[in-house]
Amino acid sequence: MLMLTALIWGCAFVAQSMSMDYIDPFTFQCVRSLLGSAVLVPVFLILDRKKQNTTVSGPTKEQQKTLWKAGLVCGSIMTVAANLQQIGIQYTTAGKAGFITAMYILLVPIFGLFLHKKVSPRLWLCVLIALSGLYLLSVTEGFSSIGKGDIYVLLCAIAFSFHIMAVDYYAPLVDGVRLSCIQFLICGVLSGLLMFLKETPNINNILEAAVPICYSGILSCGVAYTLQIIGQKYTKPTVASLIMSLESVFAVLAGILILKEIPTQREALGCILMFLAIMFAQLPDKQKEN
Repeated sequence: MLMLTALIWGCAFVAQSMSMDYIDPFTFQCVRSLLGSAVLVPVFLILDRKKQNTTVSGPTKEQQKTLWKAGLVCGSIMTVAANLQQIGIQYTTAGKAGFITAMYILLVPIFGLFLHKKVSPRLWLCVLIALSGLYLLSVTEGFSSIGKGDIYVLLCAIAFSFHIMAVDYYAPLVDGVRLSCIQFLICGVLSGLLMFLKETPNINNILEAAVPICYSGILSCGVAYTLQIIGQKYTKPTVASLIMSLESVFAVLAGILILKEIPTQREALGCILMFLAIMFAQLPDKQKEN
């Protein structure tokens, strides 16, 4: 299930790239996020029915208040991250976007320093390796400048780091599926406001992009998220994170097979370095294992 989740998310970068042939970034995120929110409604309704057969009661008024607060915070951060990613995908390849976005795995522990959390020497080594990979992947052949799209996606990775920390804070306090549903709703509404302010949405163009929108909304948001929830129940957290890191690899493979985006040798080496850094950073410490 987790491998399938990584595959769906990896291929979503291709869907996002294809949608840019028809619609603008804010339009895509608005429609996709609202669709993703709608798809998750039946999921938590089904889960609620199962809970009715147990002694577990529904959320209290205080829990509902916390849920909507969490959804507003996480959804607002997701709006920034998702739209930065979508804007960046216009100017870079799906594979590069997948690997650069995955930098959040390394950035989250570093930002944790501000919360007085320790960072191991191994993680700092992984960051250096990842930065070397990012340099090879994104800096131009003349070694003088970084691509415009890669900058947007790197900013997206930073925003997603804050999103993960926000989810990590609120997840123990609220229902996970409901939180995801509300954050997609908030992201869709805020992206819709940006859409009407900055773009000229056209229903015919939206219909032209129906396939990548449906893939991103239904499969990437609804199906993959549900698979992640179920899969993580039967998998150790470290193993789960390692498997889902393959999202970046699937993004490159999907870009090659579907969009014919063939990476150069230099870009391929950068991908390998970044992937090794991401995988190595998630391996458990021997002390923790004992």
